[in-house]
Amino acid sequence: MTPVKSFRELRVYQLAFETAVEIYELTKRFPVEEKYSLTDQIRRSSRSVCANTAEAWRKRRYPNNFVSKLSDADMEAAETIVWLDFSLRFGYITPEKHAELSDRYDHIGGQLSLMMSEPRKWLPKDQT
Repeated sequence: MTPVKSFRELRVYQLAFETAVEIYELTKRFPVEEKYSLTDQIRRSSRSVCANTAEAWRKRRYPNNFVSKLSDADMEAAETIVWLDFSLRFGYITPEKHAELSDRYDHIGGQLSLMMSEPRKWLPKDQT
């Protein structure tokens, strides 16, 4: 396995990024009255998963900080699921799309949890 050199190479980041882009496209069809509430919130939290993962990567030489930022990313993934639940309840997305996106965020959370469980595995090579 080749060592990861950038957060952009992390599968969890790639999945979170692609899912955030999909959420952006999906929310373009949300009602205008949701612009500053649901639309803004779900876009912000989905993007924050990516941003916190990137920040965690830069802090990986400090395992406690690394885990803390990954925990923030996991928290944002959970928040995104809540906004997906509201989107489903209000009829803005189909049950199928809700299940697909929720499953992806559950998977993202699982990947983040694995990284948090072994932070030393992710140390820069000069620290191992």
